[in-house]
Amino acid sequence: MALSTWCLFARKHLRRIALLAASASICAAAHAADAADAARAAHAAHAAHAPTPARCLTDCTPRIGIVSAFGAEADLLVAQTRSRRLHTINGKRFTTGVLRGNRVVIVLSGVSMINSTLVTQQMLDHFRVERLVMSGIAGGVDPANHVGDVTVPDRWAMPMEVFWSADSTLPSPCGKPNDVSCLGLQLATGADGQPLPPFVLSTPNGRVETGLFMRQNHTLNGASAPNGEFMFDYPVDAQMLAVARALKPVLERCGPRAKAADGSIDEKLCVKQQPRLLVGGRGVSATVFLANAQYRRYLFDVLQAQTFEMETAALAHVAHANGVPYIAFRSLSDLAGTEGFDADVGALFASGLAEANEAAVTLGFLDAWAARNKRR
Repeated sequence: MALSTWCLFARKHLRRIALLAASASICAAAHAADAADAARAAHAAHAAHAPTPARCLTDCTPRIGIVSAFGAEADLLVAQTRSRRLHTINGKRFTTGVLRGNRVVIVLSGVSMINSTLVTQQMLDHFRVERLVMSGIAGGVDPANHVGDVTVPDRWAMPMEVFWSADSTLPSPCGKPNDVSCLGLQLATGADGQPLPPFVLSTPNGRVETGLFMRQNHTLNGASAPNGEFMFDYPVDAQMLAVARALKPVLERCGPRAKAADGSIDEKLCVKQQPRLLVGGRGVSATVFLANAQYRRYLFDVLQAQTFEMETAALAHVAHANGVPYIAFRSLSDLAGTEGFDADVGALFASGLAEANEAAVTLGFLDAWAARNKRR
């Protein structure tokens, strides 16, 4: 074969070989991409049904997370914690250790729903928290309760998550009364399925319709994804509540600072009624400091609320979103919205009774929880 003829033959067939090689390479890449897509889809499907892994960016030891809204009580709990270790995260001081036989992490939330939300999520992100306990001081809503009582509600709600309408007429922005779904909202309803009545303010000049209709919160977690669900009440954990119901803590009428060196008691630093542990009912939280007696009565009449404060329902929302069981203990400081000086309120704080009784319940719960786990 002549050299020129051979060259023409070689170029022709080499081009074909190159095309075949390129085609094979493209097909291999396509098959690899398909396999990768399938793997990603399988992983996503598994992840959607698998439990959320513990994040524990700082410490992965299983613990009970204690979020305190009252600094004096947090100090008492930290002081009794053994093997303490301090972790400072974005300025927040988290203390890990062992408290009454339980591995714990303790943090002070600071006042307000926003601070409570932030610090609770930080705790869940940085530590392996299996259960949450919230503790602190609250205003009373039920007039039958007294300063110094410690409440353990079985559910928490946010009554000031509202649809603010012009008056008490049922809102109808989506075409029919009570329908706010086109806005991505849902009004709170009572046992009869009807919207809860809005707050009406009484004045010397007559009634003022505020148009404040309570609404439900939209929540989303692994169990309710992808659509989520609407909730008004956030139930506390049934197992933790059962342990709380069985508690018989020793609650004092006089704080530790009421006792003089000679053993005598300063009655000015004691509350009049013997404090009690009250388990059950609804607690409520909002972004306001409640000093309005009419709104307090409205909360009791409409919701049968027991206590009002500014942190727990936010913690409950975060707990629900992360699938973490929770409970809350709250010492009553006063009847929310009461006008004038109450000597019991002064005694509660001046004597150290507020933090002492609150800590007694929290510590009693931790004792009982550790004993329960030993029996299992």
